[in-house]
Amino acid sequence: MAVFTPVTEADAQGLLRTLGLGSLHSLAGIAAGIENSNFFVDAEGGRYVLTVFERLTHAQLPFYLGLMQHLARKGLPVPAPMADASGNTLFTLHGKPTALVSRLRGHHQLAPDVMHCEQLGQTLARMHRAVADFPLRQPNLRGLAWRQATAQVLLPKLSADEAELLRDEMRFQLELAASSSHQELPSGAVHADLFRDNALFDGLPGREQLSGVFDFYFAGVDTLLFDLAVCLNDWCIDLPTGRLIEPRAAALVAAYQAERPLSPTEHRLLPGLLRAAALRFWLSRLDDWHRPRSAEMLTPHDPRHFERVLRDRRAQPWHAQ
Repeated sequence: MAVFTPVTEADAQGLLRTLGLGSLHSLAGIAAGIENSNFFVDAEGGRYVLTVFERLTHAQLPFYLGLMQHLARKGLPVPAPMADASGNTLFTLHGKPTALVSRLRGHHQLAPDVMHCEQLGQTLARMHRAVADFPLRQPNLRGLAWRQATAQVLLPKLSADEAELLRDEMRFQLELAASSSHQELPSGAVHADLFRDNALFDGLPGREQLSGVFDFYFAGVDTLLFDLAVCLNDWCIDLPTGRLIEPRAAALVAAYQAERPLSPTEHRLLPGLLRAAALRFWLSRLDDWHRPRSAEMLTPHDPRHFERVLRDRRAQPWHAQ
């Protein structure tokens, strides 16, 4: 959610007119994030988030927008894409695909406790159940093939210790993905990036309720367990060390399982998927660090955080009860 492509008030007003949402009240760029250009839009018709997509194409985006529509219609707290009179939700600004979605209420909880993790686990499981009849298919674009290709590009840029870790982990992940057990894992359309800054909570401290899950633009068809592992690696860790905090992790998984019980194979492979999730974000942060893109508002995340997480998951495998 950086700003790579500036959007003017005239641009925003033109889109609002197309959507029948009235006059523009305010437009403000969103500095957080590193993938797309995002803006808060307040208008006569309501409050929205405008996204100009910097990497995804017009051909890829119907999957993401369709997934949000599908989940919103099932009662999940996700942004609803705005449609014109013909039902179109995908538009173009400055030659790039663009969408306008409803803005969710609430605030980030960047220091979650057990209560927040329980709510996240329950909502994640509800999402996984809801996609059982979602008809569109698109692979996780940051899946194993992307990890292999990105690793090869980055290896010459890394220190000897980093390169050794990356080579060894890629060997492990390739073997894991080829195993018959991995093929048994349930799969479906997953968020794949549900960090604590992609969720919102509303209400008084101590009684907050999860009010929204957003930023589905890394979504794709993958194992449901990978999605759970991504959440555990962000919501349930000690940030300085990357270590899992047992009470939070146990609460998240227990709440998830109350909605969608894990299979024996999922229980057994969770440690390997926690490593896969750590590897995916270590690689993306390394890529942004070593091959940065220009933007008006952009601060790449430090890749050393997920290197610590990956090393910890390798040294201390964690199994849910």
